[in-house]
Amino acid sequence: MKSSSKKMLVSIVIPVFQNSETIALIYRDIRKVFHEVLMHLEFEILFIDDGSSDGSFDEIKKCMDKDSRVKAIQFSRNFGQMAAILAGWRKARGDAVVNVSADLQDPISQIGNMVQSWEKGSDIVVSFRSKRTDHWFARLTSNLFYRLMRMSYPQMPLGGFDFALIDRRPLEAINQLKERNRFYQGDIFWVGYSITFLPYTRLKREFGRTQYTLLRRIHNFWIAYLNVSYMPIRFMSMLGFLFFMLGVAYSVTVIYAYFFSSTPFVGWAPLMILVLMIGGLSMLMLGIIGEYIWRIYDEVKNRPQYIIKDEQL
Repeated sequence: MKSSSKKMLVSIVIPVFQNSETIALIYRDIRKVFHEVLMHLEFEILFIDDGSSDGSFDEIKKCMDKDSRVKAIQFSRNFGQMAAILAGWRKARGDAVVNVSADLQDPISQIGNMVQSWEKGSDIVVSFRSKRTDHWFARLTSNLFYRLMRMSYPQMPLGGFDFALIDRRPLEAINQLKERNRFYQGDIFWVGYSITFLPYTRLKREFGRTQYTLLRRIHNFWIAYLNVSYMPIRFMSMLGFLFFMLGVAYSVTVIYAYFFSSTPFVGWAPLMILVLMIGGLSMLMLGIIGEYIWRIYDEVKNRPQYIIKDEQL
């Protein structure tokens, strides 16, 4: 049970990219939750504008003019959602930090349930999508993505999650991680604190359009999967061994044909198929190895994960 002589502070971290229509609404809904359900707690709202060009930062400043508990960080350009989340986590002052999307598809009322679970002793509270009203293709790709993630993190909910509360202790541990290509859901499981799972229904998007195109989904999956799993390397090793054994078996066939048949080899098609298969497999393996090497190179460059243009905390 969390207890203190002073009011505990909860920080709400909200990455923003092209969400000008929802800024005022999400501020209103958060304020309502804390005024009606969590009156005994202090709160701050930290918007991180990830290079929006639709006036999102102007909308954030309007909320700041109304309420000193609203804070803002503006990036110099779009660095991606992961960078925005990390910036928010590093700047948040709360005893607990809640990460929530700015598109209003995550019901803000769920924050009340998450905070109450934290007050009962949970170090991390994950709200996972038990149902979602997204397009069937989004549901399909999300389900496939998180099923693959479960190979590395068996605790991963099948519906996945972006909506999470993290206590200050595990958050400090996560903030110590320095690698650039991050999968923050994996980081949450990696630190090893107690986790409570709460289901919710992801709401239909009412404002704007999603920024997660198919190419961005594939990009995010590739970064996340290579970050948390050595399975591609292991797969290459097993596949390479399989093709080596097939090559040995085929060599035996060729030798047999040489000694006991009128011709050592009939036709060039089998040979061409074999060369093409092995050549393609080799290129695939080199490509995957190259992805890992690129990540090493990216770490060695040690560039900042984001650049802050404006900060009003």
